Amino acid sequence: MHYLLPVIAVLIWAINTIVSKLAVGVIDPAAISFFRWLLAGVLLALVFGRSAWQQRAAIAPHVGKLFVLGMLGMVMYQCLAYTAAQTTTATNMGILASLMPLLAVILSVLLLGETATVGGVFGSLVSLLGLGYLLSHGDPAALLKHGMGVGDGLMLLGCLSYAAYGVLMKRWKIALNNWHSLLIQVWCAVPVLFIYYLSHSAPPVSSAGLPLVLFAGIPASVIAPWLWMHGLGKLGPSRATTLMNLLPVFTVIIALLFLGETLHSYDVIGGSVTLLGVLMVQSLKRPLRRAA
Repeated sequence: MHYLLPVIAVLIWAINTIVSKLAVGVIDPAAISFFRWLLAGVLLALVFGRSAWQQRAAIAPHVGKLFVLGMLGMVMYQCLAYTAAQTTTATNMGILASLMPLLAVILSVLLLGETATVGGVFGSLVSLLGLGYLLSHGDPAALLKHGMGVGDGLMLLGCLSYAAYGVLMKRWKIALNNWHSLLIQVWCAVPVLFIYYLSHSAPPVSSAGLPLVLFAGIPASVIAPWLWMHGLGKLGPSRATTLMNLLPVFTVIIALLFLGETLHSYDVIGGSVTLLGVLMVQSLKRPLRRAA
């Protein structure tokens, strides 16, 4: 049962990747980014707003850090992902999202001075090889010559942003209730997303786009975090984080079934090698210096 809830959370986030792709041509990226978090913010405020106000003295010293987290997690990552969906496949988005743990390890070594591990070094190299094969459609020489696609590049940048979000969460260890932290992050992000929305001439939400906003704003932004935090408390960070490796698997399966995307050999080979590298990062924890 402890594994079931976080697995459902990962499944919801995989479906949300498909929602990002379904939103193409139906709702503007600026509109779904803004209305998604506005809806989530209102729901969170209704449930946790009063208790957060009662704890405002404890929250106030952390507002600056919560603002930075909101910019990384709710603004940069989401806006980049919705924009990336315009020009890349849901399959690629799911596989690229699996790189977040690896990117977090790299940022921790570079920015926080954490000791490099055997898995971190060799897993990174393996994942880069797999990623190069995937993004080049099986022709790495073409990737070196022409570079990666715009959508893939934006999604990779978004993943880097969310990895930085995770690293800072770990570094700062903000002593607040998780829901209060999420509530403040969302309401730091909403005004910025509103400006972003206005800068795109405030595109309307059609009847076809409304279900996408509702899914992104409620299951993906409120229900899935609750399921994930519950699982995190029961399983611990290491075992729960490993379950995130199911994200590209779920995403690819759903994309095949409901979007009609085609699974190519380079998707299977590149995605598998990329995921293998991520597993190496998560499992081979021996410090590199000691290994040397």
